[in-house]
Amino acid sequence: MSARLIEREKQLGTLNELLGSAMRGRGRVAVINGAVASGKTSLLQQFTDEALSAGALVLEASGSRSERYLPFGILRRILDSAGHLSPEVHAYAAELLDLAAEETEQAAEGTEAGMRVMPHLSTALLRLARNRTIVIAVDDVHHGDELSLHFLLCLARRVRQARVLIVLTEAVRLRPAQLAFHAELQRQPNCTSLRLRLLTPDGTAGVLGDHLPEATVRRLSAGIHQTTGGNPLLLEALLEDGPAAAPGDTFRQAVLDCLHRGDPEMLTAARGVAVLGDGCSAVQLGHIVDLHVKPTEQALQDLERCGVLHQGAFRSPAAREAVLDAAPPAALSALHLRAAKLLHHEGAACLDVARHLVAARKNVEEWAIPVLQEAAEYALIDDKDELALRCWELAVASCPEGPRRAALKSRLVSLVWRSSPAAAESHLRQLCRELAAGRLSDRDVIQAVSALVWMGQIEGTGEALRHQLVSADPAYAPATLATARTWLTAISPPLAALLTDTGPAAGPRPSAADARVAGGPAAASYDAADCAYVQAAEAVLTALRERRADAAMSEATQVLQRYHLGDRTVQPLVIALLTLVYAGRLDLALAWCERLLGECSARNAPTWHAALGVVRAEIALRRGDLPGAAAQARQALSRICTQSWGVGIALPLSILIEAEVQMGNHEEAMNLLEQPVPEAMFSTFLGLHYLRARGRCHLATGRYHGALRDFLTCGELMEAWDMDAVELVPWRLDAAEAWLALGNTGRAREYAEQQSRRDTGIEGSRSRGALLLMLARTGGDLTYRLKRLTEAVEVLEGGEDRLQFAVALGELGQAYRALGDFNRARILVRKAWHVAKSCGAEPLCRQFMPGGQAGAEPAEGAGREAELPKETEVLSEAEARVALLAARGHTNREIATKLYVTVSTVEQHLTRIYRKLHVKRRRDLPARLSDLSLTGAA
Repeated sequence: MSARLIEREKQLGTLNELLGSAMRGRGRVAVINGAVASGKTSLLQQFTDEALSAGALVLEASGSRSERYLPFGILRRILDSAGHLSPEVHAYAAELLDLAAEETEQAAEGTEAGMRVMPHLSTALLRLARNRTIVIAVDDVHHGDELSLHFLLCLARRVRQARVLIVLTEAVRLRPAQLAFHAELQRQPNCTSLRLRLLTPDGTAGVLGDHLPEATVRRLSAGIHQTTGGNPLLLEALLEDGPAAAPGDTFRQAVLDCLHRGDPEMLTAARGVAVLGDGCSAVQLGHIVDLHVKPTEQALQDLERCGVLHQGAFRSPAAREAVLDAAPPAALSALHLRAAKLLHHEGAACLDVARHLVAARKNVEEWAIPVLQEAAEYALIDDKDELALRCWELAVASCPEGPRRAALKSRLVSLVWRSSPAAAESHLRQLCRELAAGRLSDRDVIQAVSALVWMGQIEGTGEALRHQLVSADPAYAPATLATARTWLTAISPPLAALLTDTGPAAGPRPSAADARVAGGPAAASYDAADCAYVQAAEAVLTALRERRADAAMSEATQVLQRYHLGDRTVQPLVIALLTLVYAGRLDLALAWCERLLGECSARNAPTWHAALGVVRAEIALRRGDLPGAAAQARQALSRICTQSWGVGIALPLSILIEAEVQMGNHEEAMNLLEQPVPEAMFSTFLGLHYLRARGRCHLATGRYHGALRDFLTCGELMEAWDMDAVELVPWRLDAAEAWLALGNTGRAREYAEQQSRRDTGIEGSRSRGALLLMLARTGGDLTYRLKRLTEAVEVLEGGEDRLQFAVALGELGQAYRALGDFNRARILVRKAWHVAKSCGAEPLCRQFMPGGQAGAEPAEGAGREAELPKETEVLSEAEARVALLAARGHTNREIATKLYVTVSTVEQHLTRIYRKLHVKRRRDLPARLSDLSLTGAA
């Protein structure tokens, strides 16, 4: 059974009883009322079908809102449906109607002229009922014209003794003009009213039972009833959308059908509720939809009656979406603007006001710009970055040209930069012009400079800053210009010549204290953030120019301790982390990097993640974790598009290239070199990382002259920029390695000795170990090589660079092999192989194992006479732990305490260890474990 006839059996039975009465000559009138889409039309159609089956003559008509003012509209349709039965009656009635219509148009009292023909028309219709029962069915009679309604009243008064049944459907709420007709009809003694209500939960379940399995009905019926409110039209539409009974296109269209069937105020009010949201009052709603309170309340009641709303809110989000999607854009925009004004006037939260301003998609008035600014900041706090971005964009678009717009634009750039620096590039070009014109605030200058430099607009930024520096009356405070110059020249050292001694604002590099006090009390609001740039620049210059590692570490740590991660501090914090790397404090850099990544883990800031992630990858590379470095660099690259990296692309590419080279993936490294990079990158100290990585790739693939050219270019730039720090790029050692590859040991020794005289590196540093390795390679006699290699192993063993340590171990083992000490050589080479394997350095593993497979342990050294017994069994993990501790001299009780086992368990392990290793005494374990190359057995 159709959803529109469920729970309508009683009303249908009543109509059939009234039909039976009419057939017996007792004419009746039935009025069916109900909410929009409650099933009035379906009930009427079902009844008329049954009446036809019973032999009655059915004359049908329906009211229409568009024909409400057409005289005799409903009556003509009634007569037209009877024309084929009695042409004489139809012709007579048509003639009367034409005459009455003509008199109505001419007479001042048109209704009176029409009323004169009513008795004649009624008599003509009643004449048809002498031989056959007549059912006059009029749907939506509340849309009928005035004269047709008068006719129906006239006829209703005359059918009590006729075989006539009049069935009318009407809305629950009637207009004032319809109330008189309704009241007069209801006072007729032969009139019966039938009320149709929406389906109950049981009725909804009954409808679902005809379409879905019983278990599904039990599971879904309550939710579906809540969604549809028992509206039969919405329920049928929901079922048509699919077996899941989830709102779809059919349901959305049904919602719109409901609204268009009702009075225009229903649709207007529904749009207002969709815009203003749940819980709005009739007064608020009337204000934004431009209706008086009473019509607004009535429209809300109609929406509740038809099941679209429940307690002032849409029952389904899909219904709200349908209303908004179908609304004309201009009307929707006007509603949002009115809602924003209303909420602002009533003191609503700025976020609520801003949502409407943004949704209006039009430039706003002056009062709304501060609201958008405040809402954007709150949205950022609540991690609603998209809303914040839309607020700033609208504020910028609505603000006239001038300093205020420039400030808004600067804030917008910082917000866009979080997720995509490339998307901010168009704004950056304008910011560069604003910088040169002096329209930025002092607070925004340094942030604009840092964003411009990141995107590679270095030359233009330098010219804009120089324009202010040479001005006799600069627009910015001297401390602001000095801070910007310090940051700019720290990142791009070639600009130092352009920005030095350029005018009244020029001066020495400011300290953090200078920046804090330079602007006086008025500058305090922004100087604190600017100091992050000053301190970070000071720290990195201390590391790279002054080469004072401890001082640089201290300054960088102060930056990291003092400033929280934010739009104005992320770049200084990244530079501070790199400073710790250059100072040789990888442990400290890693700890701070992980902490900062944790801080931004809950933030929607891909650029922050990428910038911090690439520093973590650099740390992994310098610690010898090649797979980790490559994975982290790729993850950082995936956070933002390549264009968004700007000049910063040097870091992830250089890390990936160097890691792939050392892992033996030369083809992948060469492919990475094909990726385009910005030319401006080579004028920053970050570009040196890329040049060095390219040189290392050329060296590994046999392009020795290309490698040498890249290394020497690094050296020329570093010397010209006064940044000749070995921890940045060890170009002399790289050049020495290239000369060795070219067979020129003398030139290689020359570069190694230059580095030795210049800087020996800090105690335990990777650069010191690398220098000792190169001195050993370029040394003359074997004794000298052994001494240097031994020193290198001692230095690197306490450091963090496991890869350099593996190289030093391997070369020391090869030196001992050359000396004829095969046993010591074998131990060192095996240990080097294991360390290289843990680093993922497959080429190094193959170098330590000529002719073998990189995945297998190295073969015995040359001259090795005895091999391990083939019957030697492998120790289990637990046995290996016991064996190692026993070899180091621990007693059985001490071993049991360390491993949290009993002494008896230790004794049993030792028994099996002796048997497997073919030893008889405890003191034989160290030598035997060395043969097996167990970790820690040296």
